[in-house]
Amino acid sequence: MKIFLVAEIGSNWVGSVSKAEKIIKECKKSGADAVKFQMWKATHLYKKSHPNWNEIKRSELTFEKAKKIKKIADKNKIEFFCSAFYPEAVTFLESINVKTYKIASRTCLFTDPFSAETISEKAKTGKSVFISMGMGGNKRKILNFFSKSKPVFCYCISEYPLSFKKINWSQAIKFDGFSDHTEGITAPILYSILKKQKKSKSIYIEKHVKLKTSKGPDASTSIDTETLAELNHNLRLISTSKF
Repeated sequence: MKIFLVAEIGSNWVGSVSKAEKIIKECKKSGADAVKFQMWKATHLYKKSHPNWNEIKRSELTFEKAKKIKKIADKNKIEFFCSAFYPEAVTFLESINVKTYKIASRTCLFTDPFSAETISEKAKTGKSVFISMGMGGNKRKILNFFSKSKPVFCYCISEYPLSFKKINWSQAIKFDGFSDHTEGITAPILYSILKKQKKSKSIYIEKHVKLKTSKGPDASTSIDTETLAELNHNLRLISTSKF
């Protein structure tokens, strides 16, 4: 069973390319297959009156910064991709030759500006697209955008942190991806074992990752890169074991 292990950086890079470089290098060392960032415009998703506006604005991934981060990822031989939240972001990401896209849970609700247009642009690329539906959404409506490729839907519950007890495992194993927000690494390990028992050929695992010193809105629900290495070790054992 092939496992695509993705380190979701979220806001843990706090707008600093140098910090992003440190995280990317550590994620590569820890065995992740890819690092994922989020490309949105603060004014599309938040009001300037938001109490954390300055922090949010600082974590906005501009095209200029994304180009630098992509080069860093390429140099360290780890895949870089994004959850893009507006169509121009997809056009830009195509220009720097990303291989993969993610659609975030909130995009699946079609309540944010440009949700439909952004999904459409990702679908048109014909590239791998992973979709979290942690807030709900209309799966059939989303699938209508895809004619060139078949997206992979991920089991997800948009709570931070998520209580392990809230996971419905009988539902989770129906998905070929797992975007995990629980504390620790037990949940993705168990998911991988269950999928291995079902003889799945490939799965997607996503976990929020930070440096030990990271601070910010995503830090409290992220694992550090040492724990990521432990997760990777366990996942590779499961992947190659005979059941």
